[in-house]
Amino acid sequence: MKDLLPDLCDCYAQDIRFLPLMLRDYGCHTPFWGQIVTLRCFEDNSLVRNLLSTDGRGKVLFIDGHGSCRRALLGDQLALLAIENNWQGIIVHGAIRDVATLAQLSLGVKALAACPIKTDKRQMGEHNVVLSIADTLIYPNDYIYADLNGIILSSTALDVSALKTES
Repeated sequence: MKDLLPDLCDCYAQDIRFLPLMLRDYGCHTPFWGQIVTLRCFEDNSLVRNLLSTDGRGKVLFIDGHGSCRRALLGDQLALLAIENNWQGIIVHGAIRDVATLAQLSLGVKALAACPIKTDKRQMGEHNVVLSIADTLIYPNDYIYADLNGIILSSTALDVSALKTES
């Protein structure tokens, strides 16, 4: 089912929050969904590597890079690490790089833009914090659903298997 979000919005209108943020799709895996793991960092992806080195089964990493597109918070090496550790997807409120490679990988990836410049490594950032992006609160351990239509959030897991239509 490629157009998952319209069906989820119709079925669970009272349970979802829409994230009104225009992000581009860079990964070849869509739709994707899972429990949210949050990270806030600015032009430093040291903690991104640390998190993606852990078991990401059923999880999506949401990185708040403060909307900066001057440094890439995700590239091909980190994406391969995410796949190796079973992450469902990565959403970046900031920039990524290696976009041609990311487009070939079985991982959901959304970001504001691409930038070829790597980040500094200062081991700075905050993990497992509430993020505020586009006037929307993103809570760790909530659930996120993403496809080409956008992103929705829910405090509980939505039953994707209950949707029968092929869109």
